[in-house]
This record gives sequence, structure tokens and C-alpha cells, in this order.
Amino acid sequence: MERKIRVAFIYKTSDKFFSGTHFDNTTYNFFMNTLNKNQDIDIKYFHEEKILDVRKLKGKFDIILLAANHKMHVPDKLLGIDKLNIPVISRCGDFHHAKKYNVFEFHDKYKIDYYFNFMSTKYFYKFYPKDFKYKEIIFGLEPSLYENIKPFKNRIKNKILNSGAIGKSNLKSRIINRIINPKSSGWYFYKLRTMCNKLDYVDHTGMINKQYINDDYPSLLSRYRASITATTYYPTIKYMESTAAGCLTFMEITKKNNGEYLGFKNNDNAIFINEQNYKQKFEEYLNDPDNEKWERMANKGRKHTLENLSNEKAAKDLVNLMKEFI
Repeated sequence: MERKIRVAFIYKTSDKFFSGTHFDNTTYNFFMNTLNKNQDIDIKYFHEEKILDVRKLKGKFDIILLAANHKMHVPDKLLGIDKLNIPVISRCGDFHHAKKYNVFEFHDKYKIDYYFNFMSTKYFYKFYPKDFKYKEIIFGLEPSLYENIKPFKNRIKNKILNSGAIGKSNLKSRIINRIINPKSSGWYFYKLRTMCNKLDYVDHTGMINKQYINDDYPSLLSRYRASITATTYYPTIKYMESTAAGCLTFMEITKKNNGEYLGFKNNDNAIFINEQNYKQKFEEYLNDPDNEKWERMANKGRKHTLENLSNEKAAKDLVNLMKEFI
């Protein structure tokens, strides 16, 4: 039997995403639960606020795994990191914020060898240097949260769910954002999602006080037969959450957001939409919502996600990356 890979996971004590009580526990579930169950690694958790002396890791660990490549998620200083000969793999946050948060300084400061996240390789290299190494590892979907979902036939059929942040519709706000935050507004990141919200047969559910009203997210999704996942520049975890919940998922897949790497197939296990065809696609469904093909398509999408895009699969992919360094 091969020896387990010894992994030291390092995160900042105050990082809300590792508290287990944050409204978005997708990161927590993967790092604190799924990785801890993987049979190929022995993971230990280390956290501090300001300074973590990593010299104590020498000879005891094969891999250092960082919560992210910034001091918002990792102790400000990893004392002795320059003296260790242990490969460092790091999750990286939103790629488009790389310059804003000056994450490049942490590449050498933390001695990072490899980066990973669920976003596409193309999107990574749009913001990061070409000599940085990156791997797509699609984590965040916890299958246990989607075990007890409402049957497709018992769901709302004459409305389509649209959830998450959207752009503000009033003209004044759009003009201000175009001037002050041209690449940070809801219209910039969620243009199609915002456009969908203007349709009277689309139900939009945002968050109030960091939670969905009267529902956890899987329960909210499973109230509807169909839902929308639309992000302009990269697919989000919503793409996996919607399909895992057994929804007929209208997903934005375009050359701009490079969503093809998720492996969904148009008109097979999802319906691809864009700014030109979304109304037509919605109406095809709404004009015949009881057609059995929609349920078959939803079931295929659920199967694809649970088999290929779950935390368990992501853990195996991350372990395979670690093995390249051992």
C-alpha cells in the first residue's frame, strides 16, 4: 500500500470562508470536509492571523496547500517558507481581481508552484503571467446537499428561476457604473442574467441578509423545473448547483465565457443560451412544459454534474496534481 500524501493546509484564522458559518460554504465543504475524507492524502490544518512559522513542517509534509494566493486568506507572513523545499499549491481567487489586489507579489513570497480553481485556463491567463502554472479543478459542488430534491413533475412549471446578483436597471445607476466601475458592475459580469430578469415569466430571487428567503439554495432550486445560469466571462458554481438540483438548466455558454470545458452538451443535458436566442429558448420550453424531453434533459444534466463535477471528483484531480510533485 502506498503511503498517503502528507498535506499541510494553511489558511487565515479570520477567513470567513473557512468558518463553516458563512452563507456560502462551497469552499469550506471542499477543503474542510471532502479533502479530509480522501483516502490518498493525510491533511492537517494550520491557521494563524499574522505569522505562521512553517519551519516546523520540514520533513513532516509532502505538499503545502494554500487557501488562496493573498494575505486575505493566508497568514500575512509564512516564516521560513524560503528555507523549505516543499512544493506549494494554491487556490487562486477571482482572476479579474489579480491586479487590484496585487496577488503577483505573493507568487514568490509564498513560493507558489501551481495554482488551481474552477474557472477556465483561458480566463486565468487573461490576467496572470504565462509562466505561472494553472490547472482547472472544478470544486464546490457538495452532492450530499442534493440528495433529497423534489420530483421534476411536482415543481413550478410556468416560471423560470433566475437567482443571484444582477445589474441595476435604472439609467442613472448604469451611467455611474459605466464611468466609475466599467468592469465591476452587475451589468458587466451578469449582463444576460440581468436581461432575463425583465421577462414576466422569470422569477428572480436574490439574497437578503446573506440568505435566500425561507430556503436554502438547493431547496430553492428544486422548487422550479427550469432555472437560468448566466455569467458573462466565466461559469460559476451556479452551473453545477442548478443541474445537480435536477433543473432544466438554461446556461450561458459562449466563446466569451469559455464554458465548454464543463462538458455540458447543448440540447442534451442543458440548453445553451446567449444574448440573441434566450427568449426563443425560454418560450420553446414554456409553450410545452410537460413535454417529457425536458425532464430527460434535466436528469442527464444532474447525472453529468454529480459524476463529473462534484467535490469528490475535484479532490481526485487535486490529488493527481499533488502526485506530480511527489
